[in-house]
Amino acid sequence: MGFTIVGMRERRTPRAPTRTGRRGAGGSPLDTAVAEYVGLWGWDVTPGAVLVTGQAGCRCSCGRADCPAPGAHPLAPGRLIPAGTPLDEALDAWAEARAAAPGATALLPTGLRFDVLQVPEAVARAALPRLDRLALPLGPVALAPDDRAWFFVAPGIAAQLPSLLRALGWPATPPRLAALGRGAQVPAPPSAVADLGEVVWLRRPDVETAATPPGASPLLGVLATLCRRLAPTG
Repeated sequence: MGFTIVGMRERRTPRAPTRTGRRGAGGSPLDTAVAEYVGLWGWDVTPGAVLVTGQAGCRCSCGRADCPAPGAHPLAPGRLIPAGTPLDEALDAWAEARAAAPGATALLPTGLRFDVLQVPEAVARAALPRLDRLALPLGPVALAPDDRAWFFVAPGIAAQLPSLLRALGWPATPPRLAALGRGAQVPAPPSAVADLGEVVWLRRPDVETAATPPGASPLLGVLATLCRRLAPTG
């Protein structure tokens, strides 16, 4: 079987993966996470390349000497484990990906189920208690070990970011605030980022926030303000 599971399944209410699969009890934390993302949260997962360290330095597991994004892209176009894939099939597809590329990451494609607002770690950590005090709706929040934090928001927001910021009184995008939509992806916890460490959840998903992530406003206003105050340029 290839990496692609044939046929996109109609999205239904996310259901928790059962632990009856033959790899269920002995899998790694990332194996378990992939089954959770596909079966419980209703997200697609793409096996991703990994940065390999050797005598000649670091190289991407894809083998391309001129790789434009070493260790930070899908293994190949179309290699997707779709949301709703049965547990055994999802784990088989993921096991095959890991066998072909040991240490492969699990990437979450943006633009379909959710978009992502990307900010530095300091901004994310300052924003969370403020958002809690304001009782603002909040989706999942992930943190990478290379000073990137991702707020999961409703799909379509990345394309609207400039107009959304203008509506909030921002003529230009604040430093280090970015939005990821169609064609992008983020590594899912607990995937490794190069040799820096693993991606972790600052706020874990739940059934409601995974299925219906919040809109950008007023979350975007809080992040934009904190980016201006806390995020160095560059």
